[in-house]
Amino acid sequence: MAETQKDQSMNIPARVAAFRAGGLNRYGLVTDAGIVDLTVEFGARFPTLQHVIEAGALEEIIAAGEARAPAFREEDVEFLIPIARPEKLICIGVNFPDRNAEYKDGQAAPGKPSMFIRFPRSFTGHNGALVRPPESEQLDYEGELTIVIGKGGRRIAREDAYDHIAAITLCNEGTIRDWVRHAKFNVTQGKNWDSTGAIGPWLVPFREAAQLDDIKLETRVNGEIRQQDRTGRMMYDFRYILNYVSTFCTLAPGDVIVCGTPTGAGARFDPPVWLKPGDVIEVEADGVGILRNTVVDE
Repeated sequence: MAETQKDQSMNIPARVAAFRAGGLNRYGLVTDAGIVDLTVEFGARFPTLQHVIEAGALEEIIAAGEARAPAFREEDVEFLIPIARPEKLICIGVNFPDRNAEYKDGQAAPGKPSMFIRFPRSFTGHNGALVRPPESEQLDYEGELTIVIGKGGRRIAREDAYDHIAAITLCNEGTIRDWVRHAKFNVTQGKNWDSTGAIGPWLVPFREAAQLDDIKLETRVNGEIRQQDRTGRMMYDFRYILNYVSTFCTLAPGDVIVCGTPTGAGARFDPPVWLKPGDVIEVEADGVGILRNTVVDE
């Protein structure tokens, strides 16, 4: 499986990951030869990747890393979620036409996006295990493209939106399905179980519109394609999302926005197909890479 991910790297401009090795949390440039540890040079200035983003220094550390030799192999580190403690972690719901059609209520796409908040503790990193709690067997997957804010702002104009994105990553927005139906108007309690989702595997610097405007997003479970769509079909595109969200709240550097999943989650099978221990889930997007996770029982 690792070879598949490395084969994709030729289409990725750069990859910067947060990881743990030698008992310390670090960050570095991921290359085909291994991971360049950038905390040695930059850790005093930027203790975490969040500090890197807040300082607008992502391209600086990438340039430095390209001139240095790897210190770690991917298989020898524990990947962490790239931004450990964002001020805001916002999720956009029902953002693909076929996903909207799943509700079978005869209604057209709503005029405004559905949204909810997740806590960072509800996510694990690349290659980590999603944790199925004893209270429910209904652990489900949702593959999503995710953006990280680089330049903060309020009431960001659509035409300026891409100037505010620092990086792209991926999310498996794992959900405990029966718990999202406990109340009438919210999904919070089904979306925030510890380590039920994942973010990663790394940050890819956002440099041009083609990285977002129409790329393929795919989710596989044990090698079977379950979700597949293109971002060009999103009902609320990335420019709109930044404009809309920044209207009611100030976006800050390091904020994370998870931008919606295609149709095909396990809840929509008949009967539903829930994730179980031993399953392998892969979320892949063009130019970003593959976020891979397993499942264990708590």
